[in-house]
Amino acid sequence: MIVVKNLHKQYSDIIALQKVSLSVEQGELFGLIGPDGAGKTTLIRILMSLLLPDSGTATMNGLDVVAEYKKVRLITGYMPGRFSLYPDLTVEENLKFFATVFGTTIGENYHLIKDIYQQIEPFKNRRAGKLSGGMKQKLALSCALIHKPGILILDEPTTGVDAVSRKEFWEMLKRLKNNGITILVSTPYMDEASLCDRIALIQEGQLMSVATPAVMMKSFHEDLWTVRTRKIYQTSKFLERLPSMISVNSFGQALHLVTTKGVHTPASIHRFLTENGEAEIVAEPAKASIEDVFILLMNHHKAQQ
Repeated sequence: MIVVKNLHKQYSDIIALQKVSLSVEQGELFGLIGPDGAGKTTLIRILMSLLLPDSGTATMNGLDVVAEYKKVRLITGYMPGRFSLYPDLTVEENLKFFATVFGTTIGENYHLIKDIYQQIEPFKNRRAGKLSGGMKQKLALSCALIHKPGILILDEPTTGVDAVSRKEFWEMLKRLKNNGITILVSTPYMDEASLCDRIALIQEGQLMSVATPAVMMKSFHEDLWTVRTRKIYQTSKFLERLPSMISVNSFGQALHLVTTKGVHTPASIHRFLTENGEAEIVAEPAKASIEDVFILLMNHHKAQQ
């Protein structure tokens, strides 16, 4: 398991992590969710002993990531945000190299990577730098697993990968979790949050909430409305003047409007807009997504600063 207590990291006047505490249970698929610059990579690099924290502690299966960093690296598999394998080596050569580094062989732990590696095995003689984005990620995951780690840490593994490869990648993570591997994965994609057992929402180096996706969505205690209109921008500007309005944001071809609990009805919102010259408006109650929760918590966070 992973235990983080009061981790703090600062670069000059920029606070990358502010007293972050969390735990990831054995065999759990845990998601670290937040936009670029939120502190996800800093936290992961500290866990992988690539950065030293200014204060606080972190342990991986009971091993301190600072004092026992060599042991930590032996029990973890790591996929950084950028493709970090050797582009001039073939698929098979990369895998053999990482197996040798950890004192094992491809055959010894092939059962662990079989489902993943079989998808790229037809290209085993192709140089890694010539693979597609999805194939690169599958190779990187195979290399991270070849020494049978107890903990797998992935830093934005699906960024820049096509939708089909993203889906396949998460299916692979679920299979690995079923093998008892503890997985910590960071992502800026809110839709991937629902695929995790538990998630932590992070913004500007602070954890805003830690819970299961279902509990987090139920914690949305304001009213949420979907407003459909042909004039997205103009309507959003009108809605900013709606009494008891908390936030309004574009969601695809519609708007998500958050208002104080119990103040408005679809009719009152529609009436407000038509009185301001808007027409052909549809306003209806909506269920909160993780993205809605994140935006609401972020607004609360900004208001407290």
